Amino acid sequence: MASHGLDYDGCNFLRQRLVLSTLSGKRVKIKNIRSKEDEPGLRDFEASFIRLLDKVTNGSRIEINQTGTVLFYQPGLLYGGSVEHDCNLQRSIGYYLEALLMLAPFMKTPLRATLRGVTNDPTDPTVDLLKATALPLMKKFGIDGEGLELKVVKRGMAPGGGGEVLFTCPVRRTIKPVQLTEVGKIKRIRGVAYSVRVSPQMANRIVDSARSIVNKFLPDVYIHTDHMKGANSGKSPGFGLMLVAETLDGCFYSAEMASTPQGQGDPVLPEDLGVNCAKLLLEEIYRGGCVDSTNQSLALLLMTLGQQDVSKVLLGTLSLYTIEFLRHIRDFFQIMFKIDVQKPQEDERKGGDKVLMTCVGVGYSNINKTLK
Repeated sequence: MASHGLDYDGCNFLRQRLVLSTLSGKRVKIKNIRSKEDEPGLRDFEASFIRLLDKVTNGSRIEINQTGTVLFYQPGLLYGGSVEHDCNLQRSIGYYLEALLMLAPFMKTPLRATLRGVTNDPTDPTVDLLKATALPLMKKFGIDGEGLELKVVKRGMAPGGGGEVLFTCPVRRTIKPVQLTEVGKIKRIRGVAYSVRVSPQMANRIVDSARSIVNKFLPDVYIHTDHMKGANSGKSPGFGLMLVAETLDGCFYSAEMASTPQGQGDPVLPEDLGVNCAKLLLEEIYRGGCVDSTNQSLALLLMTLGQQDVSKVLLGTLSLYTIEFLRHIRDFFQIMFKIDVQKPQEDERKGGDKVLMTCVGVGYSNINKTLK
């Protein structure tokens, strides 16, 4: 396992680097973390993320210099088990959860993580979105069963948080290769409009305005309203909407918007939020592919770690985050993807350029999982 480490500069893509370091067993050293800024070093939310990694692994060595501008990380074994973590409120639980989704299948014991903090904010993918899109994607790679669950126990909007989420995931010895190349037509749209510490009427207004857009395209639209009260409604007022479109071939596209956190920026009207979120969903459908832009890197990671066989996934335009993720996969796993750009045909109005990603998995076997 002890192989040469990798050196990086700067605070960008910290999660990617630490997640891939943990999976590949390669140590990583990150220098010059915001060294030119007035407040140099790791931010509180990054330190909180590193603590979470420490909780799900066993024997990791983490060294941070006094100013917080240099981080050394020697990953231990992915252990899993029951973990509780209070996520820093600067970022939502989605920020921490995205990394756990990537690590959970490869642990020694099934993960049962209770995360507390902000469940919905305008920056990170919300818990609702990951539940609706990331979990079905993981199932396609053979990560499924009773144990795969993501539940919002309490909602907490930014900035105060107060939300709680339970994520459980079974472990897998190997990941099966996939061929996700057919998208299929959109068959239905589902969604959740949520409101906390504001009038429940807010959620209804969001639903009506979102429907005014999507019902022009599709009759099968159902948006559920979720109004949590009392102790389950967190510490800050707010509302938002998450929409998911599902195709006949089981691909999911998602879009979401949350109200501006209290005391920051201009307030948003529920009507505008509903309309804008519906338009975002239509943009995501236009981009196309078999995986929506939020989950591109999760799909690519599971392809990389699949058995030594060909995996193909059709994606829409690659996000900048995904492009960087491909570079990191090459660094940590020496895997290169074959990338075919497919232009939409003249007679088809099927949106933007698609990218067919092909790779042969590294045949990653979960060494942490004990043999039954």
